[in-house]
Amino acid sequence: MFELLKTLISIPSVSRDEQKKADFLEAWLQERGCGVQRYGNNLWCIAGGYDESKPTILLNSHIDTVKPTTSWSRDPYNAVEEGDKIYGLGSNDAHASVVSLIHTFLKLKDTKQNYNLVLLLSAEEEVSGKGGIESVLDKLPKIDFAIVGEPTSLKMAVAEKGLMVLDCESVGKSGHAARCEGVNAIYKAMDDINWFRTYKFPKESQWLGGVNMQVTIVNAGTQHNVVPDKCNFTVDVRLNECYSHQDILYIVKDNVECSVTPRSTRLKPSGISVEHPVVSKFKAMGGELFGSSTMSDQALMPFPSVKLGPGDSARSHTADEFVCRSEILEAGMVYVRLLDGLNFCNIESPHHRITASPI
Repeated sequence: MFELLKTLISIPSVSRDEQKKADFLEAWLQERGCGVQRYGNNLWCIAGGYDESKPTILLNSHIDTVKPTTSWSRDPYNAVEEGDKIYGLGSNDAHASVVSLIHTFLKLKDTKQNYNLVLLLSAEEEVSGKGGIESVLDKLPKIDFAIVGEPTSLKMAVAEKGLMVLDCESVGKSGHAARCEGVNAIYKAMDDINWFRTYKFPKESQWLGGVNMQVTIVNAGTQHNVVPDKCNFTVDVRLNECYSHQDILYIVKDNVECSVTPRSTRLKPSGISVEHPVVSKFKAMGGELFGSSTMSDQALMPFPSVKLGPGDSARSHTADEFVCRSEILEAGMVYVRLLDGLNFCNIESPHHRITASPI
């Protein structure tokens, strides 16, 4: 696992430019007897003895990374070991999960289980790109459950926030600033921005808390002596599973004067019952559950899933990113122990999308 991790770090794979890493992994898995299928830069393998009458578990993580920041003090593509730590871009997010899930798949692919096992290494996760997991879901066998490998300190995320980005525009009327003419669009926007800053959605989640809204970009004006007639601003909305995107839009539009346009409504919140057999076994193993505020490919999965992996989310997207060897070793053991002999047959699993009633 460690040698594979160091090789993966050495191959740049910024989102939408993962071909070299996908080429390497395709060959590496083929050499180890995995029948690899590929679409774009997404790779998947199906364990032997596939049986349509059995449920299917998906092991998923992503092979792309963010761009390295300028504050790296070392070569981000040179994996360096210092004590228990392995430094390198993507080491923590999410190559440690990739190698741990590959290890798990190789350990279990030829064993007899009462479920089918599929390994998917996907692209474009960091940008929620349409050439990533979304492009291959219809090419996989029917999936009943997924484990998504992300740095969670080996705690199991049983809920994950969704995302909606809103483009807003306040419209005024231009005029000469010296004569206080026109209608200042900035002032109109300020009232709406203040609503976004102070509004509290009434429904809170056990695992995810409330809905968060943050105004993150504001643009207005052309020159100092012209009253601006337009002010555009962007709002980042993180949804809990109590609200659908449509619910949020209804509430927002009912409370602000500006126009509101969502960029996408595809990145949904998720949640799973703590009585699900995989969650129950993890708890019996002494595992800890939590709700995750960060997003993953779970947002695009139309089936029950959890997020679980080695590393610490606080290290993701930071300079001098690292993961610990001990974290990877523990992850390999936890994944195998969780899945080997799992009683997953004939379980009616609650669907993990919870769509609130219209407000």
